[in-house]
Amino acid sequence: MENSKIAFIFPVQGSQYSGMGKELYKDFKESRDVFDEASHILGIDMARLCFENHERQLCETENTQIAILTHSISALRVVERYGIRPNVVAGLSLGEYSAIVSSGRLDFNNSIKLVRKRGIYMEEASRHINGGMAAILGLDRCEVLKICNECSGKSGLEIVQIANYNCPGQIVISGEINALKKACEMAKDKGAARVVPLNVKGPFHSSLLNMAAEKLEIDLENTKFNKGTIPLIANITADYIDDNKIREVLKRQVTSSVRWEDTISRMIKDGIDIFIEIGPGRVLSGFIKKINNKMQVYNVEDKKSLEKTLKALKLG
Repeated sequence: MENSKIAFIFPVQGSQYSGMGKELYKDFKESRDVFDEASHILGIDMARLCFENHERQLCETENTQIAILTHSISALRVVERYGIRPNVVAGLSLGEYSAIVSSGRLDFNNSIKLVRKRGIYMEEASRHINGGMAAILGLDRCEVLKICNECSGKSGLEIVQIANYNCPGQIVISGEINALKKACEMAKDKGAARVVPLNVKGPFHSSLLNMAAEKLEIDLENTKFNKGTIPLIANITADYIDDNKIREVLKRQVTSSVRWEDTISRMIKDGIDIFIEIGPGRVLSGFIKKINNKMQVYNVEDKKSLEKTLKALKLG
C-alpha cells in the first residue's frame, strides 16, 4: 500500500437505514462526540433518529440529510483515529458536504447547520411540485439526454432532466411527473434494460428546485469556509474545486446534474487506486466497480467493515 493513492468518498441520500452508526457510536468516543455535537446544535437526538426511528421517518428529506452527514463524519473521525489520510476526497450530491468537512474547508458545526437548511428547503420546494426521479439502466448518456429533451414540454414546469451520471449504464432522471413518465416509457421503447422509479420526495437535481437553491444561497453567503488542506473534486464539474467558488458550486449542485462517473474517472486518471466509502451503505462502491473493476474498494460504516478495511490497509 506504500505507493498507493487513496480517495475518501461519501454517500448520497438514499443510503440511509435504521441503526446506521450504532456500532461505531458504542465503541468509539470519536463517533459519539460527532453525534453529541449534532444533537446539541440541532436540538435533535441524533442517536435516536439514526438508531431507533422507523425507515419512514428516516426517509424524510430534512431528517435523511442530517442523519447521513452525522453518520459519515462520525465514521470519518474513527478512520482518522487510525492515521488514514486521503490524497483526494469527493461525495455524491449530499455526500459532497461530508467531503468538504473531510477536506478541511468547513467545520462540522457549520456543515450540519447548512445541511439542515438544505434538507428543509428541498422538502419545501418539492411540496409545490408533483415530481420524482427514476433510474434508467442500459442506455448510454447521449440517448438518455435525447429522451429528456424530447419529453420536456414547453411550459416551465413540464421538464425532465438528467440528475445523476452514476456509472456506465446507470443514469438517473428527475422532473415533473408527467414528463418523467413519458421519459420512462420512451426509455423502455429505446431498449432500456430496466426503468426503476426512485423512492424520493421530489425532483432533485433539476431546475424545478430553483427555489431551494436560491434560499440556500443566502445561508452559503453567511457561512465561513476555510482554505482546503486536501484536494476536493466537485461532482457537478468533475474537476478540482476552486476554494473561491465553493459557494457557487454548492448552490448549483441543488439543480445540476451530478457527474459521478466522470468524478471517479478523473480520480483514477490522477493515480487513485484505493477508494474508501465512508458512511452508510455501499452504493458508491458498486458504482466504482462498474466504472473500473480493477480498483481496490473498501467501506467503513460499522465495526466489521472498519476491521476489514484496516486489515486490507495493514493498519488493524
